[in-house]
Amino acid sequence: MSSIATRHRTGLIVLVALAVVVVVAALLVGGRQVDRLVPTLPEVPGTPVALGLAAVAGLIILVTAIVRGSASARGRARHRALDSVHAGAVSCGIRNRQLVSRLDELGSRSHRLPGRFSVVADDHGIAFWGGGRRPRRIAAFPWREVRSIRADSSVAGSRSVPVAVVRIRRDGSSIELPMMLSDPRPGRYALTDAPFFATVRAWKARHRAALAAEGLELPPVTGAIPIIRQARPAA
Repeated sequence: MSSIATRHRTGLIVLVALAVVVVVAALLVGGRQVDRLVPTLPEVPGTPVALGLAAVAGLIILVTAIVRGSASARGRARHRALDSVHAGAVSCGIRNRQLVSRLDELGSRSHRLPGRFSVVADDHGIAFWGGGRRPRRIAAFPWREVRSIRADSSVAGSRSVPVAVVRIRRDGSSIELPMMLSDPRPGRYALTDAPFFATVRAWKARHRAALAAEGLELPPVTGAIPIIRQARPAA
């Protein structure tokens, strides 16, 4: 599956690798000069402040790595637990400000929405889940409250990524929930291209099937836009 962040990360890795190769080659070529230069350099005493700053920086990096690793492990455990019950209906979503604010308008506990959450679109409706091996449902919307599902785009950094927009109608309010989907595998970011559109099509199919089973009005199907050509004047 293609990923914008994956391609960007690959480019950075290549640049870093090239820089390392250049440095190693320079050391090999100028090894004797380096051996002569190092003894002549003045000694720099290690101060307590410098050592303290280095220790704090190392601690921050370590804590950040532990937190991200723990969140990733919880996400994988949650995905496996949900997939064992809702096989083929589980997707991975990325939290964004618009989604959180609009879930708040619908009265959901969106403050508990993790950075990477799970979306279950089964025969009953669409639901957002958090937690780990024991998933917790954060918000749920039956299909009768879903008015439409469409694909749109949003800006993430300097890139435009696709988002699945689900319009919910509840208690007289009609609110759109923009969801950026993610590849559930570690190190992946926004889901794009064919996998993204396949997920949106699957949600639309479940939506229409559920409404048809209840005898409710089906949402309109987006068709091709006809091309209107001007008639040529008669000779």
